[in-house]
Amino acid sequence: MNRKPSLLVIFLSVFIDLIGFGIVLPLLPGFAEDDFRSNFTAKGLMIGGIIASFSLMQFLFAPAWGRLSDRIGRRPVMLTSNLGACGSYALFAVASGMTGATGLLWILASRVFAGVCGANLSVASAYIADISPPEKRSARMGLIGVAFGLGFILGPALGAASIGIFHSREAAGWVASCFCAANFILGWFILGESRKPDSARAAGRPRLNQWGHTLAQPRLGLLILIFFMATFCFTCFEATFPLLLKREFPTQTNSNYTRISLLFAYAGFIAVMVQGVIGRLVKKFGEPNLIFASLLIFAAGLAGLPFAKTLPETLLVLALLAIGSGLNRPPVFGLISLNSSPHEQGANLGVAQSFGSLARILGPLFAGGLFFVHYALPYLICGGISLITASVAWSILCRRETPSDIGKDFPGGAEGDRLA
Repeated sequence: MNRKPSLLVIFLSVFIDLIGFGIVLPLLPGFAEDDFRSNFTAKGLMIGGIIASFSLMQFLFAPAWGRLSDRIGRRPVMLTSNLGACGSYALFAVASGMTGATGLLWILASRVFAGVCGANLSVASAYIADISPPEKRSARMGLIGVAFGLGFILGPALGAASIGIFHSREAAGWVASCFCAANFILGWFILGESRKPDSARAAGRPRLNQWGHTLAQPRLGLLILIFFMATFCFTCFEATFPLLLKREFPTQTNSNYTRISLLFAYAGFIAVMVQGVIGRLVKKFGEPNLIFASLLIFAAGLAGLPFAKTLPETLLVLALLAIGSGLNRPPVFGLISLNSSPHEQGANLGVAQSFGSLARILGPLFAGGLFFVHYALPYLICGGISLITASVAWSILCRRETPSDIGKDFPGGAEGDRLA
């Protein structure tokens, strides 16, 4: 069967995968809360540990998946990831019906398995880079942000609806597993390969050597650092926001889960709106200026969130946070792609995704521990980190770089693409 590479198909694949992620995300902090329809009894660091386990595995395996996709193609890696996600959510569903330490261990096991198989985002980024001209890469990277935002809109809502309809927390995991199974079937029949058969093969480097090779390129190293810092701050929000809402707006359990889901969906909707205009913003302001502005807006949203005492105030600062987050990833990954040679797209984007996963390991552990010291600490500290990162982006990317500097970290890179 002749399947042509398609932006629409890769968008649908990432979108369906992120619906599954969005279904279970609001549930995860609740497994460590005594009074959240659960018999599990862990708090603080355990909340962070449950969330971070997925990212720990991504940190270890994302570069390997990226390198593998550079060698054998994007399609088989995406299909493997989708099938693995289906199994991990089925395990999550079974574990959700267990109690005590045994149930908690199986919840952790399901997140570890999901992280091992979670190659979708980095390989999808490489897929988009394969089929996009250099001048359109940043805008098209925004498709992943759109998929992420839509997953946050529909996922939590579907999770809440499934629990309400079936009166069982296990239902959320089974629904997520079904979505991933559908994603695998969709990919099997219509996902085309994006990597050209005659593309140069990436050098086979061990993991640490690949990280060193990628980070040694100055612009790539800086962009990955920016992505790491932004992701670290965002995951601090993800890990503690349900706990913050319970503190500020105590309600019955069902209403609390619904509120958490709706507010995650609201943030996702704002992010989708931002992704819809990212192409025009890149053309008007350029990637470096967008990265700088995204970090400033994100810092304002983070710092204001713990002091929002009413629903309108919460919606306002949450909108700032979502706008800043939505503006950040596409230009960062667009510049990473433009500064990567064609045969190392998957490897370099895999390294970036791996460091994003490292941030997702450290962020929940950091925020989960600090939250129970004082609820505002994770937000204020991360707001400061975002401001510092913005100043670095301004001093190096915005003031020192010019458009002609892009793609000079390797011979025959972005400029080579334009000449080809």
